[in-house]
Amino acid sequence: MKTNEELEKKVIDALNWEPLLLGAEIGVLVIDGIVTLTGSVNSYAKKEEAEKAAKNVLGVKAVVEKIEVVLNDRTHKSDNEIAQEIINTFKWHWDIPSERVQARVENGWVYLSGSLEWNYQKEAAKKAVRVLIGVKGIVNNIMIISLSKDRINKKDIEDAIERNRIIGNTAITVEVLDNAVTLKGNVESWFEKNEASRIAWKAPGVLEVKNNLQVALDQ
Repeated sequence: MKTNEELEKKVIDALNWEPLLLGAEIGVLVIDGIVTLTGSVNSYAKKEEAEKAAKNVLGVKAVVEKIEVVLNDRTHKSDNEIAQEIINTFKWHWDIPSERVQARVENGWVYLSGSLEWNYQKEAAKKAVRVLIGVKGIVNNIMIISLSKDRINKKDIEDAIERNRIIGNTAITVEVLDNAVTLKGNVESWFEKNEASRIAWKAPGVLEVKNNLQVALDQ
């Protein structure tokens, strides 16, 4: 098992490896596999990138993200300006049915709502917004309402996980109840945990994925 100091260095190296985070002042504290990120950045995209980079380090069990988005004269925009940019951005994304998504902006925070058929559309909406200048945070309340009348096929999800080269050899248990999928078992990283969720969401009829996979410490 890595010591706190060893894991802290790996997280710092991971942050420094990301071009988007060059020059960012981010503090890292590690206690028993739990990473706390502090400091400030000038965009929400950098805040998310730092959390993602830390989670993908082998041995990290959880990330407590306390990074603040601090805007300057160049990056600050009014709520109306941000709202208009969101409308324009959605028009250029084929995977976002813009007529079914609503965005409210308050003090730089974007609140997304509406209903979509697929989770990838929900994620696409958030990704489109996260890179906009002036955004301080995103609350994604878009609901998934599947039009599929088929029952969720548990074996299809299990087969998809098994043939995935990243998590194919991991012991993951899939449980299905109505339109909800629950994932149980142990994985070695947050990346593997997120990959399992991504696969499960692709099954027709899925309205919810409960990812109860445990991230085991690096041995």
